[in-house]
Amino acid sequence: MEISKVGVIGAGQMGNGIAHVFALSGYKVLINDISQDNLDAAIEVIKGNLDRQVSREKISAEDRAAAMANITTTLVLSDLGPSDLIIEAATERETVKTAIFEELIPHLRPHTILTSNTSSISITRLASRTDRPEKFMGFHFMNPVPIMQLVELIRGIATDTETFEACLAVVEKLGKTAARAEDFPAFIVNRILMPMINEAVYTLYEGVGSVTSIDQSLKLGANHPMGPLELADFIGLDTCLAIMNVLHDGLADTKYRPCPLLTKYVEAGWLGRKTQRGFYDYRQDPPVPTR
Repeated sequence: MEISKVGVIGAGQMGNGIAHVFALSGYKVLINDISQDNLDAAIEVIKGNLDRQVSREKISAEDRAAAMANITTTLVLSDLGPSDLIIEAATERETVKTAIFEELIPHLRPHTILTSNTSSISITRLASRTDRPEKFMGFHFMNPVPIMQLVELIRGIATDTETFEACLAVVEKLGKTAARAEDFPAFIVNRILMPMINEAVYTLYEGVGSVTSIDQSLKLGANHPMGPLELADFIGLDTCLAIMNVLHDGLADTKYRPCPLLTKYVEAGWLGRKTQRGFYDYRQDPPVPTR
């Protein structure tokens, strides 16, 4: 099937990045959010990121103008009904996602493919709450979307081949690389990445190292571009905790038990960069460790 109209649900960090890459690749994109302020902020972020690409000569001024012309916004979820492909990028809570799908379903066309950008929740279970489990997939982009080249494509137990092939073709048109993942908790990237971050938090919790020494050790000792605690702040500590809980609940293995210190930071509302405090305090420049 030919996909030309794409709906994106959620105007946050992931949603605006997804809209950016689709619009730049020639798709008509409609972004939905429950907040007009969020939609306005998303448009400004996209403009700024496109401007940065122009200044670095990654794209032309004409490409930027065409991409912005491809993007519209709406507060009305049903407006996404005529889309060929919908990518849900709302909060990483299953109840929120299923409520969105249930509200959206009556307005969809028969051919519309539904996908979720979830980083860990069961695709099969999400699909079962819709009227089209055979046309439902996991479409997991990495953050920041305009820069990161990987997209995880996750088939649920009922996803048909036509749907998978259509989504694979979309990834290729975006100029990204698809990794085919099976529908098990946290898929590939987060199945490996989140336990590493959780172990880094345990290393801090047990006093083995400080925030600075842990991050320096992985950057200089393992050649990671960003330390695990710095990366956790970038991702969002609430997201990290949610994924660890999915791993722990879904696989019933104690090695996935979330570190109590990670839970404590989330309880405090210290979620990382987005709240200005996490393992680092971003209210200062340069940021300083909070422990």
